[in-house]
Amino acid sequence: MSEHLPELEDELENGEGSEEIYERVNLIVDKGQEPLRIDKFIQNRIEGATRNKVQQAIEAGMVLVNDKPVKSNYKVRPLDRLIVYSTKNPESTEVKPENIPLNIVYEDEDVMVVNKPAGIVVHPGCGNYTGTLVNGLAYYLGDDKVNPAEPVIPRFGLVHRIDKNTSGLLVIAKSEKAMTDLAKQFFDHTVERRYLALVWGDFEETEGTVVAHVGRHQRFRKIMDAYPDGEHGKEAITHYEVLERFNYVTLIACRLETGRTHQIRVHMQHIGHPLFNDDTYGGDRIVKGTVFAKYKQFVENCFQLMPRHALHAQTLGFIHPRTRKPMLFESELPEDFAGVLEKWRRYKRKDEE
Repeated sequence: MSEHLPELEDELENGEGSEEIYERVNLIVDKGQEPLRIDKFIQNRIEGATRNKVQQAIEAGMVLVNDKPVKSNYKVRPLDRLIVYSTKNPESTEVKPENIPLNIVYEDEDVMVVNKPAGIVVHPGCGNYTGTLVNGLAYYLGDDKVNPAEPVIPRFGLVHRIDKNTSGLLVIAKSEKAMTDLAKQFFDHTVERRYLALVWGDFEETEGTVVAHVGRHQRFRKIMDAYPDGEHGKEAITHYEVLERFNYVTLIACRLETGRTHQIRVHMQHIGHPLFNDDTYGGDRIVKGTVFAKYKQFVENCFQLMPRHALHAQTLGFIHPRTRKPMLFESELPEDFAGVLEKWRRYKRKDEE
């Protein structure tokens, strides 16, 4: 496992694999606070907040006072309890626009939905300054499509991420208003996310739920681990459903309630079903099945066909930030994933003859 740590260190440091990109700030107004407009109060209390961004957050319902939304002219009172939903904005990395092909599934003036191929890092960071999805977005959007008065659309509108070697759907916000609205939807767990995963082993049940906190491994700090008693990490909930059984591996659908770093990969390893060919969490070896020559060669051929963990972000659903209409998108399995499934189907048929 340790031989993969340097690459994973880069992945975790630049946020790759972190599903959600937001935070919640809790503030309590001091007893002696004079009446003050809430936008000015928040601007004074949160580092890096601008009045314009605060007002947009208020308008988008991202600021609550005593659990209720307010308007920008609301004046805070002593002991008011404020909750501010804010997109996390890591230290900015200079983004070099690059002409990288983008598979754009949908686009309007507010949002883009992109189908990311495996092998592409989402945004620049330690060890990955070029060739990322964000470099491609910077080129595609251009200065004329990004409000020059607000050039710091954080990470070019990313509100969630998927791992470098996970394929599938991402939504991109094209304005601050869309950014804050979508971030709140992710935080409130109202976004529909369905992943397809090929995992080792068979399941007795047809569906189930994994509830275990996810956080950094206590010994190997560059990987994640599951903590079922909740003593470390953050709450994580994954629902799964069996779609197709191949005796030694199983195709499942996973629905996320939370979005933690490597959540599906860690949860599946935790219950004894690591993702097929997941070289970080134990899936890159024969986990189930007798190791005889033909079977071993078959599995190695599958690994060669799909040299990454078998995870695909298939479905993405959210409420459009402007029209408030439900939006739902689905992505077909990429060629490598589909090819491995077909190989397992043929192997199962031969195995049962």
